[in-house]
Amino acid sequence: MNFKNKVIVITGGAHGIGQCTAEEFKKCGAHVCVIDSREGDHYVGDISNKEVLENFAQSVIEKYGRVDVLINNAPPQMHGIDNCTWEQFQNAMTVGVTAPFYLSKLFAPYFSEGASIINISSSRDRMSQPQTESYTAAKGGIAALTHALAVSLAGKVRVNSISPGWIDTDYTVYEGPDATQQPAGRVGNPLDIANMILFLASDKAGFITGENICIDGGQTKQMIYHGDHGWELNE
Repeated sequence: MNFKNKVIVITGGAHGIGQCTAEEFKKCGAHVCVIDSREGDHYVGDISNKEVLENFAQSVIEKYGRVDVLINNAPPQMHGIDNCTWEQFQNAMTVGVTAPFYLSKLFAPYFSEGASIINISSSRDRMSQPQTESYTAAKGGIAALTHALAVSLAGKVRVNSISPGWIDTDYTVYEGPDATQQPAGRVGNPLDIANMILFLASDKAGFITGENICIDGGQTKQMIYHGDHGWELNE
């Protein structure tokens, strides 16, 4: 896939899935603009802050004049109902839903022909562990935001989302039940997601918009009961 001189914007692009994606786009000749709260050779800022988003967007447009691909990847915090405060829940929604919406709005006049927005949701948008309400709500929100934006930006920008399952950002190789509970037979890694991001951003995906694609090794499709795949329920 040829992304030579394409302008790619990635939130949370200094680690994990975001960093891997940035590296893959750079290999394809793209200009990659990263914003992350971590220190590094990128735009450093907290995307829960409206002014930070505005200043970042302005810096991208001043430098390149357009955006070809926006990847809303930065993850919200995970807190559960027992201990999550109002402020923590609001922050998760701001990072996970409001910031992706606002960046899409800020860049709307500058998206090039054939542009693409790719939102990173999670398989938690359809299943949960206890005490994950802030993260899960934000991921469900961005999945719904995806099809809303796809309709509003129809004919100008394709908008899709990806719901990763268990992705180990350290590329740890798991064996035993951790691996076999997933039909693919292993835990995922960032490249599994980056490959789909590049596909969705490419002309090869020109007829795909408003979609959510779950990449989880089949984990959400496999029913696991007590005693299956080495797993036992301890009550």
